[in-house]
Amino acid sequence: MSWFPGAMSCKSKVAPSVDFDHSCSDSVEYLTLNFGPFETVHRWRRLPPCDEFVGARRSKHTVVAYRDAIYVFGGDNGKNMLNDLLRFDVKDCSWCRAFTTGTPPAPRYHHSAVVYGSSMFVFGGYTGDIYSNSNLKNKNDLFEYKFATGQWTEWKVEGRLVARSAHGATVYNDKLWIFAGYDGNIEQSGEIPPSCCNFPVAVCRDKMFVFSGQSGAKITNNLFQFEFKGHIWTRIPTEHLLRGSPPPPQRRYGHTMVAFDRHLYVFGGAADNTLPNELHCYDVDSQTWEVIHPSTDSEMPSGRLFHAAAVIHDAMYIFGGTVDNNVRSGEMYRFQFSCYPKCTLHEDYGKLWENRQFCDVEFILGEREEKVLGHIAIVTARCQWLKKKILQARDRQKQKCKQEVGEESEEGGTCSNKENPATRWPSGSHTMLEVFIREAEAQPFEVLMQFLYTDKIQYPRRGHVQDVLLIMDVYKLALSFKLSRLEQLCVQYIEASVDLQNVLSVCENANKLQLDQLKEHCLNFVVKETHFNQVIMTKEFEHLSTQLIVEIVRRKQQPPPRVYSDQPVDIGTSLVQDMRAYLEGAGREFCDITLLLDGHPRPAHKAILAARSSYFEAMFRSFMPEDGQVNVSIGEMVPSKQAFESMLRYIYYGDVNMPPEDSLYLFAAPYYYGFSNNRLQAYCKQNLEMNVTVENVLQILEAADKTQALDMKKHCLHIIVHQFTKVSKLPNLRSLSQLLLLDIIDSLATHISDKQCAEMSSDI
Repeated sequence: MSWFPGAMSCKSKVAPSVDFDHSCSDSVEYLTLNFGPFETVHRWRRLPPCDEFVGARRSKHTVVAYRDAIYVFGGDNGKNMLNDLLRFDVKDCSWCRAFTTGTPPAPRYHHSAVVYGSSMFVFGGYTGDIYSNSNLKNKNDLFEYKFATGQWTEWKVEGRLVARSAHGATVYNDKLWIFAGYDGNIEQSGEIPPSCCNFPVAVCRDKMFVFSGQSGAKITNNLFQFEFKGHIWTRIPTEHLLRGSPPPPQRRYGHTMVAFDRHLYVFGGAADNTLPNELHCYDVDSQTWEVIHPSTDSEMPSGRLFHAAAVIHDAMYIFGGTVDNNVRSGEMYRFQFSCYPKCTLHEDYGKLWENRQFCDVEFILGEREEKVLGHIAIVTARCQWLKKKILQARDRQKQKCKQEVGEESEEGGTCSNKENPATRWPSGSHTMLEVFIREAEAQPFEVLMQFLYTDKIQYPRRGHVQDVLLIMDVYKLALSFKLSRLEQLCVQYIEASVDLQNVLSVCENANKLQLDQLKEHCLNFVVKETHFNQVIMTKEFEHLSTQLIVEIVRRKQQPPPRVYSDQPVDIGTSLVQDMRAYLEGAGREFCDITLLLDGHPRPAHKAILAARSSYFEAMFRSFMPEDGQVNVSIGEMVPSKQAFESMLRYIYYGDVNMPPEDSLYLFAAPYYYGFSNNRLQAYCKQNLEMNVTVENVLQILEAADKTQALDMKKHCLHIIVHQFTKVSKLPNLRSLSQLLLLDIIDSLATHISDKQCAEMSSDI
């Protein structure tokens, strides 16, 4: 249901940037990292609690964020319902009672509150006297609080409005959206969440998300999304095992969930008689959960339920709730978000597949010899079965070239150098490596190839029989090629797509392809009490093979005993794992380019470099050095060997973990090499901000001097001066250049006070 115009928004953290100071007379460019006041990423801080004279400790209340303040309304203190309005200034970290005029809502809890424009709107909730257990009822009233004037006003709403409490509410596209709760209903379609209560909602990527909550005595840990435009619900599958990510949080109720950037953050709640306090994060783009590890200097809140949370700028604020022994809390905690651009590894390799640029292998498939292009580097990194085929084809090509050399030598000719992969980079005059695969047809093979590049397969029309049969063919290939991860994806899709309309077609095809696991699933689906009569009355059942009809009848008369296996599911390796192994040596024999770092060679793979860097893509598209060697630098600066290896790890498999000194060398790499976004730079900046220590300050000082990062050099000198007693004992101090030692002496002289000089003179 909807009432008024507007939408909530949160301000994202500004991405770090690279600036150059051109004002110096010698025209040398100086790198500025734009450091300033910063908060430790993923740090919990305990802020001043709300004093009793300002407002009672509470739970089942609401909080909203407006400008630089948190507003707390209602709830209960364990004995009475409340209707006071508290204000917490996040800049001053101070509490006060908010100024109000007019008649506020009656005391209540489990209501909802949202911000629209310059007002807060409070709807519904549970009212009455909980101490005497009288006049208890759900409300359907709507109140507005104007932040500028402090005026409370009750709205008169036309039409039927169901009273409710413990519901979810949010603002989107100029409307107030309310979902479920006690006595709740809404017109909707799709995989609708069970009517539930004590759950949060959050809006991200133009969708509303609902996680967990109570439905009668049932509690789940399902995540649902609601598309505002079509009013369609979808349950989001986790597939956490296949994605290599942690499972979703335990089932729970009374928790909070807020949205920031592309993530949803879930904290607290009651989970199977426990009050967990870990923070779970869901990435809406990659559809993966993870547990956020707090910084080492965090002041962690204890587990709690019926607390409330809101986002201001790049931080989450959590207030109140019920903690152990049913005690109400008056605590306020702040959590510092991280705001990194998303990893584009899968998208970058996916674009390489879609564009078919720089292909160097041609698969010739089936009896019809249909052709599918690909990249040797990606295919051999992901699939050992295809790697063996490619090596066999390459050996045949070498033998053919040797024969041609012999023949042409007799005739006085020369053989074009076909056995060097670097010279076979596709162009008008060069042929690609041909690999014959009789076991595969083009359409399912292309789906398999898409998986190799992206770790995913697209499901065009879920449940459509032709698409299900296609994925069954892909599954057959996955079994043949020993791709465990793809096997599991196909099984999940097919089992989820089987319905009353297609089950017999899927069962017959599974029988034909000898896919026993899928056949078993179909047979069990058919003989279910709610399915059997409908299935056997269809025309498809009449045309089913006699063998399958007999199996279905027998299965119905005498179901086989269930077999439980405690064997772990083989989920195979991920794109990240495979590309890491490829960089670390598994792909050495397929290198087709040499990168020269200060004259030192480093073999690499053209397709991978081109997929991840527009710099290399343009180079390989426009020109290619005849000797297959490319000099590597970042602008005019040549990075250290260690930093260069860190950059290759980022290119090949998206790794952002590196020593702080490497981060300084690579800070400008995203701009120079044209990466898809500045994710690497964002991590470099955070790494430098957080991890400059006494132990590594001299290495970072050297890197800062080499890269002309003057503000980082100044920061290092500041640490050296103030920790000189410890720094002076480091062995690296003696290996510094004479100029850097003079810089340290100069800084020491600048920072030593006159009083310290006098004390030193008296000692002398």
